[in-house]
Amino acid sequence: MNDISKLAELRKLLLGMERALGLEDLSAVERDIYYAASDLSKQAQGVRTTGLLTHALIQDVSRPTFFRALKSLVNKGYLSQSAPSRRGVYVVNSPNS
Repeated sequence: MNDISKLAELRKLLLGMERALGLEDLSAVERDIYYAASDLSKQAQGVRTTGLLTHALIQDVSRPTFFRALKSLVNKGYLSQSAPSRRGVYVVNSPNS
């Protein structure tokens, strides 16, 4: 099996997992932000916007696109603001909640 075939198999596996979790309706940028937030949430209670902006999955996303997608994730319930007093801090919600 060559490298491209291996990559195709990984991509199919990822697509299947995204469908099982109900993430297939998210845009690519929304998914990347959600993945980055999930990754960062392992290290801290809340995920800061500044941390998301510097995450490897988000580096090539423009700021306006990032903030539109972040707002969309909050509206869809995938992320929620930590508390009104903690502006720019988000909590990752389960995709099935």
